[in-house]
Amino acid sequence: MNMPVIKSVKAYVVRGGGADYHDQGNDHWIDDHISTPMSKYPQFKQSRKSFGINVLGTLVVEIEASNGDVGIGVTTAGEIGAYIVEKHLARFLEGARVTDIERIWDQMYNATLYYGRKGVVLNTISGVDLALWDLLGQVRKEPVHQLLGGAVREQMPFYATGARPDLAREMGFIGGKMPLQYGPSDGEEGMRKNLEKIRTMRERVGDDFWLMLDCWMSLDVNYATRLAQQAWQYGLKWIEEALPPDDYWGYAELRKQVPQGMLVTTGEHEATRWGFRMLMEMQCCDIIQPDVGWCGGLTELIKISALADAHNKLVVPHGSSVYSYHFVFTRHNSPFAEFLMMDAAAEKVVPMFTPLLLDEPVPVNGRLSISVLDKPGFGVRLNPECQLHRPFER
Repeated sequence: MNMPVIKSVKAYVVRGGGADYHDQGNDHWIDDHISTPMSKYPQFKQSRKSFGINVLGTLVVEIEASNGDVGIGVTTAGEIGAYIVEKHLARFLEGARVTDIERIWDQMYNATLYYGRKGVVLNTISGVDLALWDLLGQVRKEPVHQLLGGAVREQMPFYATGARPDLAREMGFIGGKMPLQYGPSDGEEGMRKNLEKIRTMRERVGDDFWLMLDCWMSLDVNYATRLAQQAWQYGLKWIEEALPPDDYWGYAELRKQVPQGMLVTTGEHEATRWGFRMLMEMQCCDIIQPDVGWCGGLTELIKISALADAHNKLVVPHGSSVYSYHFVFTRHNSPFAEFLMMDAAAEKVVPMFTPLLLDEPVPVNGRLSISVLDKPGFGVRLNPECQLHRPFER
């Protein structure tokens, strides 16, 4: 096969209209009184948008090959990411063969070391990398999971992240992860409210349904330890991202202090194999949760997962729809996946990237069959009705 080369790289931003992952409009559970690192400031307590979680906006990377095939990747890097793609990273892609993904990743990462390593730069590299894998699938007329070596299971179970685990149970999910609402700044009354919510939800879902708690980097070791120990009586399966992502020492201490049988999970805001190596070598957690749109893309997730396998750790990627589904299907140490409930009230299953992406599959009765991922690449298309803006056209 005469392998095409990369003809062009374009970076777009999309804001509002429900097409921005971090800007879901008013009265959405994902932005309603969730404990955050900013909760200690009263004016930024109620809404994550109040302190700017939506300021970056969504980045869409589009890579076209010389044969006309196009790959797309989506992440949260906004105009900053679009600038990096157009003004810096494009030089490593245009003219390269579509199969040169490993070399391209290495060049992008090393060329941005002096201002990157994590955060928005790795988000941007991730978006480019996802577009490259999508493009390779288009060129080879194969789904990404086949490019990765093939599925190891026919069906994949999901847990749901949202405000209503009781409804998630009715929808067939294996578990429900709730956002923590109160943190250290809310004192003992906040702790009481947290525990009451867990107790109430346990009564609603019964004993055989997983319940987990997402703390979104908002706690300290003392508070997280007390919360875990008191929530154990209600069968809490794990406590997630309790501490700031750079506090590896705190995570190691927390893991020692939680009740035996309760899991400590984190990694949503970690990046690269080196960051995850710290989590694993310091025994910070039981499950790692890289986001394929933030950790370095699929190319880096492969390395992270191999490292986790060697450390006997499960890899359950942070909810990122098809961009992680293809990967999870191909790994024995990823036995289930996360589904982020993007419905405002978490009452129904809707595609995560609606309306930005078309043909995006969703779990049915809490499960997804490999057969629905049989289209080339990641199997999704950009919705032509969503207005994309290319702010740094060359």
